[in-house]
Amino acid sequence: MQESYVKYCVANNIGVIEFFTPQHNSLPAKILSQLAETITAAGKDNESKVLILQSGGDKTFCAGANFDELLLIENEEQGLEFFSGFANVINAMRQCPKFIIGRIQGKAIGGGAGLASSCDYCYATVHAQIKLSELAVGIGPFVVGPPVERKIGTTAAYELAIDANNFRSAQWSKDKGLFVEVFDTIESMDKAIDKLAATLATSSPDAMKEIKKIFWKGTEHWNELLKERAAISGRLILTSHAKNAIASFKNK
Repeated sequence: MQESYVKYCVANNIGVIEFFTPQHNSLPAKILSQLAETITAAGKDNESKVLILQSGGDKTFCAGANFDELLLIENEEQGLEFFSGFANVINAMRQCPKFIIGRIQGKAIGGGAGLASSCDYCYATVHAQIKLSELAVGIGPFVVGPPVERKIGTTAAYELAIDANNFRSAQWSKDKGLFVEVFDTIESMDKAIDKLAATLATSSPDAMKEIKKIFWKGTEHWNELLKERAAISGRLILTSHAKNAIASFKNK
């Protein structure tokens, strides 16, 4: 089985951050920590002018939290620590001074939808269905809620949060503003990403930094907000309802 990883490479002033886990790119605490650290470091790297966030494989962009680790959480402190991992990644993305282009090749579930929503610009394939599955496993989209709501609006975010068992199509996400364009193939998507990244790599870094700062205005309190949200998830994951629901999902 292929090992989990977070990779960062730069070519022609374009930085690519890629993560992978063999469990459908679900994210354990270690990978979440590495991802947040890599995004922060890439934001400070003078060799890159624009960043692309992507995952390995061709079927699932990110399946959200790692269920194996969720079942191991035994107290609120551990719960807060785990869900703070997602909060740290989201905050690293919004605070990064460079534009982050999202490459969403497949399904984005729970935390995966949060990562896609935290990108500054997202391209996707027709296979990039999204779902906020948290309520179905006894918690809620508390940490990823703010970036999702910011990107697609309260009504659409509420729809996803309540109907936690069903996917929405990539076209639905495009219509709501999450994806800029939806492509039939990964190859055509990558061609569009490469074209945009090449253009941005020659644009003014200072101008892009100021534009991003303006676009994310009003989120300055998210360091505290997402920590508070992580505590809610960390508390709810201890309930018998959540434990039983996650165990049931794992046994399917």
